[in-house]
Amino acid sequence: MALPLSDDLRERIIRFHENHDDYTQQELADEFGLSKSFIEKLLRRWRTTSSSAALPHAGGRTRALQYHDPTLQQLIAAQPDATLAELQTRIAKKTKLQVSQPTVCRALQRLRLRRKKRSSLPASSSEQK
Repeated sequence: MALPLSDDLRERIIRFHENHDDYTQQELADEFGLSKSFIEKLLRRWRTTSSSAALPHAGGRTRALQYHDPTLQQLIAAQPDATLAELQTRIAKKTKLQVSQPTVCRALQRLRLRRKKRSSLPASSSEQK
């Protein structure tokens, strides 16, 4: 994921463009080491809004189990050795959400909830020679 360019650099590009009308957008892009599409978008924004500042982050997808942390904690406390498939089924019954096993796993990791998969096995009785 690319980081947004600083407002200072954006303003320098706009000033350069205003002082060098003979430069094409491609030449501007080459001058600053940026893509032509970025220059096009920056200049369009400048013309329409008089602002060159980066837009705020728009967000993204919310987690499917975002509001169900207490439910996950209860399910793990009730049965620490439950498999992901079992947890997936129980979450569906309790919350009416259909989520994938990887989604369940990520939620457990985010909450730092560990599942006890099985008890320790006894030591082997055969000796190694």
